[in-house]
Amino acid sequence: MYKIFRSEKNEDDCRVDAAARLGFHSALMSKDVSTARMEKIVSLCKRRGFIFQSSEIYGGLNGFWDYGPLGVELKKNLKDFWWRRNVRERDDMEGMDGSIIMNRAIWKASGHEETFSDPMVDCKACNSRNRADQLPEKDGKKFCPACGSRDLTEARDFNLMFKSHAGPLESEDNLVYLRPETAQAIFVNFRNVLDTSRQKLPFGIAQIGKAFRNEINPRNYIFRSREFEQMEIEYFCRPEDGMQLTDYWLEQRLKFYEDIGIPRSKIHINDIPDGERAFYSKKTYDLEYEFPFGVSELEGIAYRTDYDLGKHIEHSGKPLDYFDEATKERFVPHVVEPSAGVDRTTLALLCEAFDEETVTDEKGNSETRTVLRFHPRMAPIKCGIFPLLKNKPALVEKAKEIAATLRPIMNVFYDEGGAIGRRYRRQDEAGTPFCVTIDFDTIGENGPEKLDTVTLRHRDSMAQERMAIADLKNYLVEKIS
Repeated sequence: MYKIFRSEKNEDDCRVDAAARLGFHSALMSKDVSTARMEKIVSLCKRRGFIFQSSEIYGGLNGFWDYGPLGVELKKNLKDFWWRRNVRERDDMEGMDGSIIMNRAIWKASGHEETFSDPMVDCKACNSRNRADQLPEKDGKKFCPACGSRDLTEARDFNLMFKSHAGPLESEDNLVYLRPETAQAIFVNFRNVLDTSRQKLPFGIAQIGKAFRNEINPRNYIFRSREFEQMEIEYFCRPEDGMQLTDYWLEQRLKFYEDIGIPRSKIHINDIPDGERAFYSKKTYDLEYEFPFGVSELEGIAYRTDYDLGKHIEHSGKPLDYFDEATKERFVPHVVEPSAGVDRTTLALLCEAFDEETVTDEKGNSETRTVLRFHPRMAPIKCGIFPLLKNKPALVEKAKEIAATLRPIMNVFYDEGGAIGRRYRRQDEAGTPFCVTIDFDTIGENGPEKLDTVTLRHRDSMAQERMAIADLKNYLVEKIS
């Protein structure tokens, strides 16, 4: 069961201050517990190589982020599992990968060129720019979140699409846009996919790819940025099936989040009422996650009817309809769109996994253990491999042998530096669910009873067990699949 709710000083873009590096957009925000938690997550992501400010050595670029060694693995695991669950495990789904730059006519037909904009206001006191619909209010009056001034300009539309030119000349004739969404590439390829895949309704087309929006005020770390990735499905169906399939995809998406470690209890389902939905939508659910900075949208599930295919038929003159062999009907399919953000979901995974607890070390002293409790299938590193001592060749050789066995099927991290407890703590901060220690029992120096066994340490409980090397691979594969 789940509950459905019904109802979201900008610095120079080429140089960002410390607050902008965190990406927080605060209305003179105090450092409450949630803010402090978010700052700890951001600090850990920088320290452990999840996420870096883009162009950092040149002062950064607001709204753009780079993913480091652990961050790129986390994102890849998320995208791979989404693809596996939604494409490879289904026989009614096809995949595609559209180009980032497409014919300008597509964006004219879809309405993006004319209407894809946000209302922008300037603060006359500090010259910051903000979205008019996201300004904080007090006593019924809006004010600048950077300086508190109420001396604001009138709102004006600001188109969010990045412009460029295709070819050697910059002219109106070769104007192009970086795509602001991945969906339109699916719609204009509907006929190509239908003819080559020989699918029957209902069926879907899935795509993962980059999109770009020139946000007025990027904020909240990687939650709202100017370059981001989307995981989108356009599920085509008969008109009479659209409402039912919207509810079907709501349940499928909730199951997906559970399977990557985000419980339903942390997800708010917002049933967007009439008058607040996009004009082409007959039904929209927003899935919202409880981020430290507030409940914010993670994914949208929209019943877009036949609006998109209809517009492209109208503007291109090409047939994008469907002929039902069984009923001999020809019609324009309707579509249900589950659209998720890769970066937002990555942030949700980080926020959900982050934990701090007080533990007692081997000397009886209390210390704070920072740990990322990722679901094993999402964890960037699946297993840490440690020889107990780096100056014992037999231990090192056996540890490297185990690492070499596991590497073709999972991401492992070999570490022989420092005390074993410190190595465990480093992997806790990376979210590694399992660590394997190769000790003197492994090589039989303490007798034959434990020869060719290792110590397997569990991240969440810190419990340790003895396991035969021969059983290790199958055990880990079962846990991370």
